[in-house]
Amino acid sequence: MRLESELATTFRSCNTFHTFEKYAELLSPDLIKQGFEKAGVATVRKRRLPLEAVLWSIIGMSLFRQKSVWDITTQMDIMLPGKKPLVAPSALVQARQRLGSEAVKQVFLSLAKHGYQSNKFETWAGLNLLAVDGVVWRTADTAENHQVFETQSNQHRENIYPQIRMVCHMELTSHQLINSAFAGYRNNEMVLAEQLIEETPDNSLTIFDKGYYSLGLLNRWHQAGEHRHWIIPAHKNLNYEVIQKLGKNDSQIRLTTTPQARKKFNDLPEHIEARLVNKTVKGKEYRILTSMVDPMRFPSDEMVELYRYRWEIELGYREMKQSLLDSAYTLRSKRPDMIEQELWGVLLCYNLIRQGMTASANKLNSVWPNQLSFTSCSMAITQFFATIPLTSPGNIPKHYESLLNQMTFFKLPERREERKYPRWVKTKPSKYPKNKRNASQLN
Repeated sequence: MRLESELATTFRSCNTFHTFEKYAELLSPDLIKQGFEKAGVATVRKRRLPLEAVLWSIIGMSLFRQKSVWDITTQMDIMLPGKKPLVAPSALVQARQRLGSEAVKQVFLSLAKHGYQSNKFETWAGLNLLAVDGVVWRTADTAENHQVFETQSNQHRENIYPQIRMVCHMELTSHQLINSAFAGYRNNEMVLAEQLIEETPDNSLTIFDKGYYSLGLLNRWHQAGEHRHWIIPAHKNLNYEVIQKLGKNDSQIRLTTTPQARKKFNDLPEHIEARLVNKTVKGKEYRILTSMVDPMRFPSDEMVELYRYRWEIELGYREMKQSLLDSAYTLRSKRPDMIEQELWGVLLCYNLIRQGMTASANKLNSVWPNQLSFTSCSMAITQFFATIPLTSPGNIPKHYESLLNQMTFFKLPERREERKYPRWVKTKPSKYPKNKRNASQLN
């Protein structure tokens, strides 16, 4: 009788979320453990609802955007051992608070680092193409969120949601995220970008928007590692001194830093050498400033054309907000700490999908991962998550391989370079009534 009881207990535990082999193909348990240890939440205590299950429920909040949190636990087969296997909503809320946001952040960073190091991406002149840019997220309209995250300036301060300003570092050919930093809305993006310097990989080229022009930031970005180059559009009123002419529209220049910048960045010298490249494309002149001063290794003709890849990070933000979250721009959590946790979960979920797409694209020749449809691939991966509870662990690798083969058919058509959408500037409406009569005739 005792043996039958032990076998029944073992059977019940093997059919709950305590066995994570089902999800190992998507996210290694070792990476989860590594992230939990860095965050200081790893424990040997056996809980009925382990933290690993809570992490997957947070990922499910992004995968199944239209479902409630309780429905997500059922969808992903997150169950408790014993006679009462269903997870109560209050238990999941308490478990999320016990996990915290730092643990999800560390798992995201571990996955991002592993994904970048384990894949070989398309390069230019031996450099991986990266980009840094900002995005804004909207939170629930509560007094606590207003105090923590703040809002944009407004005369009446009415109908304004608290917002979060985020800066991400993305590999452009795969749309995989390398790192991210976020804070309240009124924080400067360049200050957030400084938090990304340490984890920037070597032998890389990071493309910046014009708004990130800061000699202190760019110099530290370049000097923090080996061959960490940057490229940014040059301002019209840029002051510089020509050191050497490298070509007709190519010059090596010297930039003078300001005392205020040297005070903020103690490692910033008085002068910085850079390269200025001019090129006229379709009648419009473009000027690019870069740290790649070697004209033999880095041809100037390709630099200006290279900058257009910066828009890949904008497409990545659209994929997160519109495709992954189904255009539900307001995050579902209410408290600031849970909002941060949910936001790290969105980034983690996005990287899981993108790394699956990278593995699928590697099966094809001369196809970049960003040439696959994110919408179709994310739907296929979501369906894969939904069917995992019905699949035995031994068959998971076979089904995952089938998923990768399926995603190879979701190749997007080639982009039409000749398409042009000029910006439409609407006229500002007048405050006064439009009447052809004179003012004296109105009386």
